[in-house]
Amino acid sequence: MQKRIYIRTLGCDKNTADSSAFEGLVEQKGWSVTEELKNADWAVINTCGFILPAKKESIQTILEVVAAKQDNTGLKVIVHGCLSQKYEKELRESIPEVDAFFGVYSLTDILDYIESKEEKSELKHHDYLDSDEQYPRSTKGTTAYLKIADGCDTCCTYCAIPSIKGPFISRKQDILLKEAQELAKHGIKELILVAQDTTAYGKDLEDTTNLSLLLHELCQIEGLRWIRILYAYPDAIDEELLKTIQNEAKICNYLDIPLQHASDSILRKMGRKMTQEKIRNLIGMIRKQCPDITLRSTLITGFPQESEEEFAELMSFMKEIKLNWVGAFTYSQEDGTPAARMTGQIDEEIKQERYNQLMEMQQRITSEWLASWQGKTIEVLIEEKVQDELYMGRTRFMSPDVDGVISVKSDKKLYVGDFVQVFVQDSTEYDLIGEIRNEYI
Repeated sequence: MQKRIYIRTLGCDKNTADSSAFEGLVEQKGWSVTEELKNADWAVINTCGFILPAKKESIQTILEVVAAKQDNTGLKVIVHGCLSQKYEKELRESIPEVDAFFGVYSLTDILDYIESKEEKSELKHHDYLDSDEQYPRSTKGTTAYLKIADGCDTCCTYCAIPSIKGPFISRKQDILLKEAQELAKHGIKELILVAQDTTAYGKDLEDTTNLSLLLHELCQIEGLRWIRILYAYPDAIDEELLKTIQNEAKICNYLDIPLQHASDSILRKMGRKMTQEKIRNLIGMIRKQCPDITLRSTLITGFPQESEEEFAELMSFMKEIKLNWVGAFTYSQEDGTPAARMTGQIDEEIKQERYNQLMEMQQRITSEWLASWQGKTIEVLIEEKVQDELYMGRTRFMSPDVDGVISVKSDKKLYVGDFVQVFVQDSTEYDLIGEIRNEYI
């Protein structure tokens, strides 16, 4: 009997990649994926447990889904992912309406459970991380995330991911290439590489594979137009990687580099290996080798013991360095992490105030940079038709969901997946506005 599966994904891009793989496995089974909870036989929720707001969102989603059992009495609910991995016992006790809990790396176990009702939930490293088999992938839209590795060995003092996902594991290059080829064959135009640390890719493999070599091979795949790199930890960015970005036309001139802070004392307390001087030198090297590169980063405000002077140092650094895109978080006191036990925890109001100051300044930096694109023509990937003669898309310097977008006016009919040359007319705080003035590619 065909089963109807409802899939809900929360959290980061790595979860998105996991859910896409799970959806591919479901379809391979001959089952169907439904977007309507009321029509589902099974609901599978992929949770996030990274920081407090993500935990709250995950719990609220679980409660909303189990409430659907009142109208859909045959519905079975499965919860998996980071929140389930870390808080399985508490979740079982507080939300008994959930039929099964699974941790991370449990995609095939979930399928087995749906078929046999035999539940397993221990931490493991298998599935498509170290599998010799190519997993199917769902191919909706024009962009796909390729998870090249998972887990983490860095152990920053504020982060619970290593305790949830375990050590860093790279996926085998030949499997990644086969997966990327299949994605391209099914219409994927942009491939986004993700991991807890993409720059560490290959360090645990027996061969000489690294991120640069993987990128070179991915660039040979016909059909792919853009390849984007996220979560490139600053410690391992080297000249080889930058040369690859500069020399390979398909690789977006874009790097997402989680910096977290700019004060040496705070970076040391965070367990980060960089200093402000090293960060300055790194950004200088990147901009020298890749003059037109777009840089994105994430920062944390209100880390334990962060003084006004240390926050001012961060503000001064960011004002001077002028990154193109920045996402910030207020520090979240995570169970089991060294930072959670530190003295000098900062009041929530102060964390939020510093966050607001930081993002207000960055908004000005980003809007000024976007304004510099006015009067220029840029390549745009069309992702959505908004209304007649109005479309939404992204440029090479815009990553989905976290950066801005560009609205495109065109009296020519465009299609999702088209790459077009767009004349930039105007800009807002985070977005661009343009029109088609030439034939699209």
